[in-house]
Amino acid sequence: MAYDPRRVNTGSTTPQTPPPPPPPPPESSATPITEMDATQNEPSSDSWKLKFCTVCASNNNRSMEAHLRLSAAPTAFPVISFGTGSLVRLPGPSITQPNVYHFNSTSYNQMYQDLYEKDERLYRNNGILNMLDRNRNLKWGPERFQDWTPGLPRLEHLSKGDKGAIGTEGGVVDVIITCEERCWDAVVDDLMNKGAALNRPVHVFNVDIKDNHEEALLGGKAILDLANRLNEAAVAQRSSHGPEGWENGTGAARQSFDELVPEILADWQELNPNLPALWTLAWL
Repeated sequence: MAYDPRRVNTGSTTPQTPPPPPPPPPESSATPITEMDATQNEPSSDSWKLKFCTVCASNNNRSMEAHLRLSAAPTAFPVISFGTGSLVRLPGPSITQPNVYHFNSTSYNQMYQDLYEKDERLYRNNGILNMLDRNRNLKWGPERFQDWTPGLPRLEHLSKGDKGAIGTEGGVVDVIITCEERCWDAVVDDLMNKGAALNRPVHVFNVDIKDNHEEALLGGKAILDLANRLNEAAVAQRSSHGPEGWENGTGAARQSFDELVPEILADWQELNPNLPALWTLAWL
């Protein structure tokens, strides 16, 4: 127990005229500082999270359902999302008449208003308006993966109110999850073309999800389960080995985690046989 100079000796040998005790520290700083220090030194399961990126073709259905699940989880994950197509394509009145929009410059709200004015009944019945309403409450608009520069600050996404943006301000992620094999191919190829300027490892998964609303719901839940498993393993390794070297893949914690990833994916795949998965280690 630490010595407290505010305590005075009350025994029978107390001198008749004791010297005055040292002045106590101010009430406003003594106890609160100690409690703050103790709190800062306590490990917390919520103090660190893996950062995620979800990807589909148009950054509207599957990637956004996964974005919702990750950002709205009981212990929310930092998450960003993208599409890999050349344009955003949404179903139109016929298969040969899709609704086409530009990435990065058209908001979900603009898409919603456009389709509402074109044919509210059609786009309400096929679920597109409901999907866009969900999306516009998650982030401003669809982004294209090939236009993303890893490491470029994403502060504007905080001001736009994007869900999951807290923790992604630095523009880096630990895990990328695509929702279709052609998107996985596009992501892996693009990362190679970008040249790994940050020299930072990133795990790239594909969870193959059919592009409809029902399958997107099921796939989003499965992706959240995979994220929880990965994050639990990462937190455990950082707790055992310390965080040193995590960012560039050289530390013991990162190396141990990387070695566990195939086993984690195999266990997850057994529980989700209808969602074929791929995995590779790439670099940002």
